[in-house]
Amino acid sequence: MPRIQPTPTTAVAAAACLLLVVHGLGRFIYTPLLPLLVADGQLSVTQAADLASWNYVGYLLGALAAIRWHTSGQLRIAIPAALVMHCVTLLALTQSNQFVSLLSLRLANGISNGMIFVMVPALLMEWLATRQRIALSGLAYLGVGGGLVISGLLANPPVLDLHAAQRWWPAALLSLPLAAWGAWTMAAMTLPSQPQHTAGVRRRLFDQRSNPLFLAYAGAGLGYILPMTFLPMIASLKLGEQHPMVSESWLILACATLPSAWVWNHLGQKLGDRNALIFNYAMQAVSVLAALLLPAPVGMPLCALLMGSSFLGAVLLTQRLGRSLQPEQGPRLSAALIALYGFTQLIAPWLARLWLDQGGQLPDTLWLGAGALIWSLLWMLKVRSV
Repeated sequence: MPRIQPTPTTAVAAAACLLLVVHGLGRFIYTPLLPLLVADGQLSVTQAADLASWNYVGYLLGALAAIRWHTSGQLRIAIPAALVMHCVTLLALTQSNQFVSLLSLRLANGISNGMIFVMVPALLMEWLATRQRIALSGLAYLGVGGGLVISGLLANPPVLDLHAAQRWWPAALLSLPLAAWGAWTMAAMTLPSQPQHTAGVRRRLFDQRSNPLFLAYAGAGLGYILPMTFLPMIASLKLGEQHPMVSESWLILACATLPSAWVWNHLGQKLGDRNALIFNYAMQAVSVLAALLLPAPVGMPLCALLMGSSFLGAVLLTQRLGRSLQPEQGPRLSAALIALYGFTQLIAPWLARLWLDQGGQLPDTLWLGAGALIWSLLWMLKVRSV
């Protein structure tokens, strides 16, 4: 007997919950944990950059897998499997202080993150499209904002005395019930195996209409990930380990992220997704330049505020704009965009590692991010409105 389909609101809430789990509790909790793990002696700054890189390798592999596994039946198997992988790797991180094992665990966690971050929004978007409610799809990314806020609180909870590997316990334990409920709800969302209007048709993912969007999104992945990974660490280097901004920078960013999915979803409907994206990339570029050019006590919180307010908007607007450019591609296009985003995210910490190996300073790597976001802005100007 088939299960009753969830309401659109419940479906959006379930998708948001799963993005909270994998992105907030799996991926980006590493950013506020990073200076703590370095201070605990578990990692050096260079090892921390390596861990970030391996997590992004996994994210890319997960997104690439989603290009292949994009049908409704495949998603019903792949989404629960990826969630199990996420929970298992987080639990294993609570038990390991060996750097080699940490690398493999962060790689596996990245794979689960990449799969969920592609598959869940893509399934939701197609499911909502069949109900003429696709405008709600961007609200799923409220889960990322909520996850960032929760990760900032769980990274160093005041009532617990945690050290090194133990610091992963709060995120691991909270992931279990949230992942279970989200997966149960998403499992009831069924799609036709192949819509009639696309039968026998498969266009190329890359064409004259979509190429500028892909190129802009490539710059966005490289540009945002440096402050999103290293901002508390850069604050520590510029202001001292005991400065309040080391922890507050992430909380500012996380709190700014919380309403941003709703704001950019609304702006996209009002201004058009293309025009909203142009404004979004300009805002992200200004955020990174603020950290580079302004005094640290001003530049750090301003970067956190502006980046937190904008980076999710680029994700949801690009996904929706891409589908409007090639509506017959559906989840394949979403997966390809996220795979490209993941690839450029992988390049960024690798380039940061090369810079550090040459004797450079971590804060200077933000120049790369600023340049990448200006690139994104210029390419968005070439995208045609639909």
